[in-house]
Amino acid sequence: ERRARALEFFEEWARARGLECVTAQYWPKSRHPGAELQITLNNDPALEALYRKVYLKPGLAARKAEKIKEQASKPPELLVFVAFQEQECSECREKMDAGNLVFVEGRNPLCLRCADLDHLVFLPSGDATLTRRAKKHSQLWAVVLQFNRRRRVQERQGLLVTAEGLAKAEAECLSDEEQRVARRQREAERREALDEQLVAAMTATIRQMYPGCPEATALQIAEHTCVRGSGRVGRSAAGRELDPMAIDLAVRAHIRHVHTNYDTLLFTMGDRGLARSTVASRVEAIVRKWQGG
Repeated sequence: ERRARALEFFEEWARARGLECVTAQYWPKSRHPGAELQITLNNDPALEALYRKVYLKPGLAARKAEKIKEQASKPPELLVFVAFQEQECSECREKMDAGNLVFVEGRNPLCLRCADLDHLVFLPSGDATLTRRAKKHSQLWAVVLQFNRRRRVQERQGLLVTAEGLAKAEAECLSDEEQRVARRQREAERREALDEQLVAAMTATIRQMYPGCPEATALQIAEHTCVRGSGRVGRSAAGRELDPMAIDLAVRAHIRHVHTNYDTLLFTMGDRGLARSTVASRVEAIVRKWQGG
């Protein structure tokens, strides 16, 4: 009660000095945020509203005021963790080795495929300009953290961004020779990570199952899903055996992320199921077209 009374006095003081009031929103770090976080123990409406008030001092520059207002209602960044021990995905039950990337929803670990983040590529920390631009050009991104056991803290390792966003960011940075060298090095590392034989076999299988799929697109799907250590369907046991169901999952994932506005819907809605159902008819139409040749 004392705290509430003190806040009421502060509210009166703020009004008397012409401070602008902005209502903040506090969201949980989840792909399905649902309701805002509860601040008080008994969920008292008056106190909940009071604790969400943010005040802006008079005479603040318009640009700075808008930035503060935006931050007050901005949802938290998505976080992906580097697993320090073997885990099991709570949805598909696939085992995730130590070192794999894991998304945690509530208290449930998810592999990137089940979290619909497996199409993103990893951009390590170290180049602030490239990171900023890649984030700006990506409709969906996530922060990658790794637990430092010695220091007992989560340390930022980089970002997961869209391949298109990273390509645009790299293109903007190509005027700098150092950026060109870094890009060539990253491309070389990506090529080394591909299992060429599996990629060739999967490309042929995709073309056989989907004769209407362009050859370049089939190769792109195979290369993307077969990157070692990615946790994507192409690296699963079924994917390595060229199981038709695994191939179908990879093709549908490509269509969803590349040929629809699924990424934008996922980022704005925060609901994977709703975003998928919204684009389902478009995905099915392209699948039928490719199957027909």
